[in-house]
Amino acid sequence: MKVLGIDIGGSGIKGGIVDTRLGKIVSEKIRFETPSPSSPKKVIKAIKKNIIKEYDWNKYVGCGFPGIVIKNKILSAANVSKKWVGVDVAKKISRKTGCESYIINDADAAGLAEIKFGAGKNKKGTILVVTVGTGLGTSIFVDGILVPNIEFGHLKMYGDCAEKYASNHVRKQLNLSMNDWTNRFNKYLKYVEDLISPELIIFGGGISKYFDEFNHMLKSRSKLVQAKLQNDAGIIGASFYTSLTLK
Repeated sequence: MKVLGIDIGGSGIKGGIVDTRLGKIVSEKIRFETPSPSSPKKVIKAIKKNIIKEYDWNKYVGCGFPGIVIKNKILSAANVSKKWVGVDVAKKISRKTGCESYIINDADAAGLAEIKFGAGKNKKGTILVVTVGTGLGTSIFVDGILVPNIEFGHLKMYGDCAEKYASNHVRKQLNLSMNDWTNRFNKYLKYVEDLISPELIIFGGGISKYFDEFNHMLKSRSKLVQAKLQNDAGIIGASFYTSLTLK
């Protein structure tokens, strides 16, 4: 089955057509900057123009969104406009594009992809997937089963949420060296490990492609590995989630 996967982020929106049996993007990827302000109207209009029309797509769409998602409705919005809260995004995208659409938390999407096709394939126990980008996305799996909408990027650290302390966006914003940034991220890892004690941590998101440059500076009690699908995981996972929902 082929599904168009879309990954909405605070700084960029990515899309690609995915073969959900293989867990692979089978088209050219499209990426563009998230519109400002990042309201539902502006973002969906940009998705229609830059992705749906570019692919001439009229079939199923799976979309990862940075916030709590329950039954396609947004209950929180991280790093995008608060106007998303309360919106049934699937219904809006379907109405605007004519494509039947399904929505999932973006980190849950990335996690599903890694568990089904990537670094977590056939692994048992408690697995934490962390996507490091504009924010810190997290997803938890117990023996391959997703525990949805775990927002560990919003844990409190030093008077603010963790992603305001240890995300890749903060690293760039403060011009932190890799050593300084990994010191921050290690504190975040310890915090999370003290809460759930995972057997495996999968490190994903945009910065994961440079994993070899800073891997030796990361400290965790758990085994920590690079995400195999890296920054494609959100697109692949949103598509895979859609294929599961349709069964």
